[in-house]
Amino acid sequence: MISELRRRAYLSAMQVASWLPRVELPFAAPSRPELLQPMPEPEAPAVNEPVAATARPSAGATNDSPANGENPQGRASVIAEVRAKIEPPKPAAALREVAAEQPEESPAKPERVVPVPPPRFALQLMRVGTCAVLVELPTGEPLQGRDPAFLLLKDMLRAAGLQDTPKPIGEPVRWPLLARGQLDQGPQAALDYVQTFVTARLEEQEPCICLWLVGLPAMRFCGDVNEDHYNRELQIEGLGAAWALPGLELLMEEPERKRELWHAMQRVRQRWMSQTE
Repeated sequence: MISELRRRAYLSAMQVASWLPRVELPFAAPSRPELLQPMPEPEAPAVNEPVAATARPSAGATNDSPANGENPQGRASVIAEVRAKIEPPKPAAALREVAAEQPEESPAKPERVVPVPPPRFALQLMRVGTCAVLVELPTGEPLQGRDPAFLLLKDMLRAAGLQDTPKPIGEPVRWPLLARGQLDQGPQAALDYVQTFVTARLEEQEPCICLWLVGLPAMRFCGDVNEDHYNRELQIEGLGAAWALPGLELLMEEPERKRELWHAMQRVRQRWMSQTE
């Protein structure tokens, strides 16, 4: 049998506020009548409650004097020893509860990279006197003598003071190069290819004063500019001076653009007119 003081220490560590033995215990203090009444269950202590607050003595032992001559300091040490053996450390318990409340994070899935579809265009490089013309082919086929687009191009060349008989240089550039395969045929690849093609072909010719870029595909994939550069002069690394123009089909569909083109031509034509005089 254990002493009354040690028994109460065990009961306090197990958070038992009141108890009633089945048989008479030796060295036990007499039970008080109010302890025989049913009592509500005590609330569970908070996780972060200090150990000293949860280790207070039971209600029945508040006014009782210690038995067997033990002092209160010895009783407190017994309670702390019993609680250390029964209860797990509070920080570890708190960490487990926080981990149980948080759902497990699923591994992040890599973002799917959507491939950019290759652009589709056809360009023809031609030589006209001291100038070169990189023109968009509206139908994808070389310009013929009676095509409306070709007749419009000849009118533009005559208005610029150049010959109206452009000579094709090489075959048209059609993009994409391959119908299928793993080769990169995106916009950047098209830009690199067209610039390399034009540079190589013009190196085989006499020096070029100005390169005409006729049509949005010619502007994008040779001059690296968009439609906001219509009728403007450019400087392309490795190619020199260039002039960006609207496409032949766009000029036929929107004739009002010809006036702005004519005013821009009056400024740009001085480049090649000074060489022919």
